[in-house]
Amino acid sequence: MSDLRGLRELVGVEHPIVQGPFGGLSSVALAAAVSDSGGLGSFGLYGYDGDRIRAVGAELRAATNRPFALNVWLPTGDEVEPNAQHMIFAQALQPFYDAVGIETPARPDRYLAPLDEQLDAIWEVAPAVLSVVFGVPGAEVVDEAHRRGIRVVGTATTVAEAVALEAGGVDAIVATGMEAAGHRVSFLRPAEESLVGTFALVPQVVDAVAVPVIAAGGIADRRGVAAAFALGASGVQVGTAFLATDESAVTAAHRAAIHATAADETVLTRAMSGRLARGARNRAVRAIEASGTIAPFPMQNWLTGRFRAAAGEQGFGELQSLWMGQAAPLVHLETAGEVFAELRAGVPRG
Repeated sequence: MSDLRGLRELVGVEHPIVQGPFGGLSSVALAAAVSDSGGLGSFGLYGYDGDRIRAVGAELRAATNRPFALNVWLPTGDEVEPNAQHMIFAQALQPFYDAVGIETPARPDRYLAPLDEQLDAIWEVAPAVLSVVFGVPGAEVVDEAHRRGIRVVGTATTVAEAVALEAGGVDAIVATGMEAAGHRVSFLRPAEESLVGTFALVPQVVDAVAVPVIAAGGIADRRGVAAAFALGASGVQVGTAFLATDESAVTAAHRAAIHATAADETVLTRAMSGRLARGARNRAVRAIEASGTIAPFPMQNWLTGRFRAAAGEQGFGELQSLWMGQAAPLVHLETAGEVFAELRAGVPRG
């Protein structure tokens, strides 16, 4: 049985609607628009160092006085550091660098900022919610967040992951089905072995845990929202529908691709980041998959990020990461406010 009041009181929002955090594609304007509408706007901090997080926090505080969430990726232990193989994998991507007119990127000092550096900045920003993906936050993280009045939301792709997150002390769990856009954030078993659909996953997670469950994956309009609550969810998290709005940070080419891609045309691929993620199968994905040469995470994500950024500036969608979920064909509204109103129409009263 869904508990709308519990989720609303937990995170201090009027409506149990969460905007999905987009690592690398978040915008202050979108997060603020969702929060101002009475939902929970989110900002993904993938790749952000402490100073950049503090700057984003200040921008969010200036843009909205409502609750918002900051999202981080937890380290899984298999992340590679810059090493001698960097140039080998970079050279495999040379055609893409050539296509956008940039030089082969030299090996950096690091691919990602340490989690501790990110958390230090997050504690200063003090968002209403810290959401995490790719694991269970350590007890010290959960305790510090709670000490500061910050709620912690974890993300599960299987029932076992949801049970582990509840045991770890999180306040709510996002149950994300395989239909969802972007990275499959599995952490107990390989992502390819954790592909459970939203319709099957949500009620099983609801039955397995006592904390509020937020349904994600394949939800883009009032019908998906109503279905999620019928399955026992206490809230919904929506990605692609918000990603396509005017307030989003996606490029025009990415937005056009969302409107042009059929549900059966999205694919799960490791091509762009080294981790499994759902998006459009464009030229870059096809070529990298065909090459059979994909660097481990986060090296691959950093290396492709150099040409993806340039492609975005040049309006070249075929060389971008066009993340989107299987509900992309249902997306047609242009502003965050319009999307939010449509989603809110599916929330049960009470």
